[in-house]
Amino acid sequence: MKPDTEELNDKFSIEGEVGFDEMEENMIFISVSNKHAEADISLYGAHATRFKTHKTMDILWMSPESYFVEGRPIRGGIPVCFPWFGPHKTNSSKPQHGFARLMFWDVAETASLPGGETLVKLQFCSSEATKKYWPHDFCAEMTFIIGKTLTATLKVTNTSGAPFEYSAALHSYYTISSIDEIRISGLKNTSYYNQLDGENYTQESEFLDIKTAETRHYQNTEADCVIYDPLFGRGILVSKSGSKITTVWNPGEESCAKIDDIPDDGFQTFVCIEAVNAFTDIIKLAPGESHETSAIIGLLER
Repeated sequence: MKPDTEELNDKFSIEGEVGFDEMEENMIFISVSNKHAEADISLYGAHATRFKTHKTMDILWMSPESYFVEGRPIRGGIPVCFPWFGPHKTNSSKPQHGFARLMFWDVAETASLPGGETLVKLQFCSSEATKKYWPHDFCAEMTFIIGKTLTATLKVTNTSGAPFEYSAALHSYYTISSIDEIRISGLKNTSYYNQLDGENYTQESEFLDIKTAETRHYQNTEADCVIYDPLFGRGILVSKSGSKITTVWNPGEESCAKIDDIPDDGFQTFVCIEAVNAFTDIIKLAPGESHETSAIIGLLER
């Protein structure tokens, strides 16, 4: 059930720093502004849609044609993929990338931190609605720390009496000047599965230059990546923890034209570098166990 904006502001707002408002299509967003940065987070999907430090333009990319309606995922920002990544393995009628990004999350906590950062914690637990898709009892938390960097952490706890497995991703979209101009570092000598041709390769070059559609799932890597963007005069540093798969995605011109919530030329202005738990990094939790997956996003310090 969608929460009430007035009640949320009474309980969780922080004057001059955290507020709640109905924005796109009556969906409730948390707006954060502190001495370091600004961010917007939708309660629908626990979805960060905006992050910028005071030194630069938006770091996250949002599609201008994104839907903001219940039942459709938000396109851009940081979608939370859980409890599966990609299509469901046995039932293609179930939602792509799971159901967490299609449901409203509850606010658990907001706080001002000693260094001027802001903490926002959202929570989403199993219910009759989730068990239509997935039979397990769980509790998921998304914790955002907004400062010079944005740290987004998905914590999943097994609250059932039996073990379960899940896959997940923080499917982050980054704003770039042009897909033809950027270079991505951090993946040299890393093996990857190319989803587009079904083959496995190893990247030998220091930089990944994207010249066509790419869906690469890099295996057994926890390395930092940097998106070098000379036209924007910045490097975006993409770090992570709790994930051994890094996915790099850009749909390219042909596929982009078939995606109804991205402009036909939208592929030129974003790239996804994702912290993923899937393939050889499926998470297995015994009763009472938890796992945390984090994406840490900021500017490369010069």
